[in-house]
Amino acid sequence: MKVIETIAGIKELRSTLKGTVGFVPTMGYLHQGHISLVKQAKSENDFSAVSIFVNPTQFGPNEDFKTYPRDMKRDLEILEPYTDIVFAPSTKEMYPEKYDTWVEVKGITDVLEGAIRPGHFKGVTTVVNKLFNIVLPTKAYFGQKDAQQVAVIKKMVKDLNMPLEIVVCPTIREPDGLAMSSRNTYLNPEQRKGAPVLYKALQKAKVMVTDEGEKSVAEIRLAMTDLIKKEPLANIEYISFADNETLKEVHQVKQPTLISMAVKFGKTRLIDNIVLG
Repeated sequence: MKVIETIAGIKELRSTLKGTVGFVPTMGYLHQGHISLVKQAKSENDFSAVSIFVNPTQFGPNEDFKTYPRDMKRDLEILEPYTDIVFAPSTKEMYPEKYDTWVEVKGITDVLEGAIRPGHFKGVTTVVNKLFNIVLPTKAYFGQKDAQQVAVIKKMVKDLNMPLEIVVCPTIREPDGLAMSSRNTYLNPEQRKGAPVLYKALQKAKVMVTDEGEKSVAEIRLAMTDLIKKEPLANIEYISFADNETLKEVHQVKQPTLISMAVKFGKTRLIDNIVLG
């Protein structure tokens, strides 16, 4: 496994690689969700590459950039068996002095996470665009847990005619259903105990639609809300029912429908989703 910290170093290495490259962009503090992406990238390509970069431009002024968990030594030890290349640039390397160029996807970034976190997706698309240009992957792998991010990146790749394939991989969960996330480390024991209520609410929706034939978004949202409110530490930010591609809200469940939510436990925001169909 080669660890490279400079853009010039990655470009030089990339020029020598003959074959396909599977790429997994991460912000580090890796868990089994990340590793599942890396394993798939490794299995489907001649080479696999992972980036570790906590991107400051996707954090708002009152968000957790400074406290976001970081442990490069741990991450590299975890990655050693699974990947060929790790790109771990500094902030200065990615955003040198006088940097002032941005990539922005309109429309689908105005809702859900984009509505609550203004500017977040502008930072995401800019850094992912830069990473794609640096690494030149054949395929890039993202987790379904970040459903809106996946939709935004897929649209960026399509609109800008980027020569790569976006591969969306299933959400990896803890045994109790909680979606794996680096931010789960923020939860105290009591909050962690209550956090699986997100998954329980999504499964409730799935049963109502697939087993009971319920199509009314209002009825399903009410049932999900009632279930989540039984957990005293949970505070709902949104429960959304949207077209899985356009992210436009729907009133009747017509597959494929993205059911997504954001719920806070104290200061920690958790997101989760399922796609029906």
